[in-house]
Amino acid sequence: MMRTLTAAASFCVLGATLMLNACQDGGRTATASTPAPATVESAQPANISWDIVNILPHDPSAFTEGLEYRDGFLYESTGEYGSSELRKVDPATGKVLTTVKLEPQYFGEGITIINEKLYQLTYREGKGFVYDLGTLKKTGGFSFHTAEGWGMTTNGSQLIFDEGSNVLHYLDASTFAEVKTLSVTDQDGKVDELNELEMIQGFLYANVWKQDVILKIDTTTGKVAGRIDLTSLRQRAGIPEISGRRGTPEVMNGIAADPAGDRIFITGKYWPKMIVIRLGK
Repeated sequence: MMRTLTAAASFCVLGATLMLNACQDGGRTATASTPAPATVESAQPANISWDIVNILPHDPSAFTEGLEYRDGFLYESTGEYGSSELRKVDPATGKVLTTVKLEPQYFGEGITIINEKLYQLTYREGKGFVYDLGTLKKTGGFSFHTAEGWGMTTNGSQLIFDEGSNVLHYLDASTFAEVKTLSVTDQDGKVDELNELEMIQGFLYANVWKQDVILKIDTTTGKVAGRIDLTSLRQRAGIPEISGRRGTPEVMNGIAADPAGDRIFITGKYWPKMIVIRLGK
């Protein structure tokens, strides 16, 4: 909204001549002016190029909610009440090596790894779980106070998760106390329905629910710095479009970075394939 500032002026008639005088204040003359309305410039996020470097098998029964890569293995959290699991997976074959089933009242969501601990969110239960990374044995739990939990990642000392809005929540990984929030925006305003998260080289990458797109987010400002348009990935990788039939491929969800290999694993709910991509420089 633009505000117009009107300068007060006094008019004095001297003979037949009308003159505009500045307002006098104690012998000092202050000249009022009308500033030009401020122009708000919002930078468009950069379009980030990508290419497929490999296509691997993925369990089509996995309702993928969280994905992590560490030391040659993928770790995957799957959702749905009664069938949620935490899995350790061989990425080359898609074979599930270890499975931890969640109790039926829990819906598995995002995961992340700090040192040798794996952390897992749940959907609407306000509870998270902590596992030993080597054995996937549950070693503890924590609570969080948002209505829902969706994706999760870490900056090394804090858990960062979203709730399906544009707000990121930061929890201390030791005490699980919330230490701050960060709102994500782009040139059009807030960006809702952030989903699976991954930290890559200091930037946060996020799936957006129901969109074949990944956003690159500046964690200092919350601004979207880049956009990876993956709308052609389904066709190129042979993933069917969303049909609405249960058990068939649904939304893209799952980002796992392998920095050493300069690659990112991408998948989705009930996708039969794991796609490995490399981003342009």
